[in-house]
Amino acid sequence: MSPKQKRGEATAEQLLDAALRVYAESGEQGLTVAALTKASGVSLGSLYHHFGSVDGLMNALLTRWLGRLLGELVGALEHTRTAHTGIRALVRAYLDFVQEHRDAALLLHSSYADRQGMADGKRLRDAQEARLSPLAQWAGRYVDSGDLAPLPAPLLESLILGPVIGVARRWLSGIDDVDLDQAAVLLPERIWRAVAA
Repeated sequence: MSPKQKRGEATAEQLLDAALRVYAESGEQGLTVAALTKASGVSLGSLYHHFGSVDGLMNALLTRWLGRLLGELVGALEHTRTAHTGIRALVRAYLDFVQEHRDAALLLHSSYADRQGMADGKRLRDAQEARLSPLAQWAGRYVDSGDLAPLPAPLLESLILGPVIGVARRWLSGIDDVDLDQAAVLLPERIWRAVAA
């Protein structure tokens, strides 16, 4: 990689890191060009060169962190030997990610992310296909073996991750009535009952 390419990558990383900080500190309304260039130390021209717009930057940030979350989920499944332990591992990995990367989790569970998902869901999903395929293959293997209910993959995904996402959103909202460690213990069994064959 040439020095110019390395500088370009470093600049893009600075912008992505600054965008997450600005979002965490000021919310969506704080995501202005002025705030982003000030927080990153990067010029307006560089922001537009690398991402095209603030929306382009935020889409790249969402894609980055969604990829990291999915990577954690896939990694958690690699160490399991049954569908039941896989459910437990998925729940634990998701909630651990939310606790360890609170700012990114706030963005991933935000109304901004929801709007992007509704407007451009297929593109976002296609961009993560390499990470989603192992999850679908894992579920398909256990549907085929008779361990998981023979439901379409999107329904299994909703039954498995829906409750976890709901708990994560509640915790991230600041309502102080959810203990994520307790949820990681209690949710897997309830989810298992919903998806077991």
